[in-house]
Amino acid sequence: MTSPLLVVDAANVVGSVPDGWWRDRAGAVARLRDSLVPLASAGLPRFAPGPLEVVLVVEGKARDVPPVPGVRVVSAPGSGDDAIVEVVRSEGAGRTVAVVTADRALRARVTALGAATLGPRSVRR
Repeated sequence: MTSPLLVVDAANVVGSVPDGWWRDRAGAVARLRDSLVPLASAGLPRFAPGPLEVVLVVEGKARDVPPVPGVRVVSAPGSGDDAIVEVVRSEGAGRTVAVVTADRALRARVTALGAATLGPRSVRR
């Protein structure tokens, strides 16, 4: 059985809290990545129990943030939204998938592919 897939829109989630992230985008994304590690084993109550496959999609100045055990990082060559849609399309068949974003247009694109959506607060403390 394949683990549920949780895809996180890094730019959208980081940008949802005005905590100075704009001064160090890569650092803010790395902190988000690190906060997602426990979800890989514990799961996410509003989505699925663990283990989960957690994918963090990064773009722009955060493009070089590396993966860590428990969180795979996908660096978008262009649009982060397009990369998220591609992850859902290519890896979501036959499994439970959720995308964490508040972007309405992206939510529409991924729900059309069968993914659920969760807001940024679902993964932010």
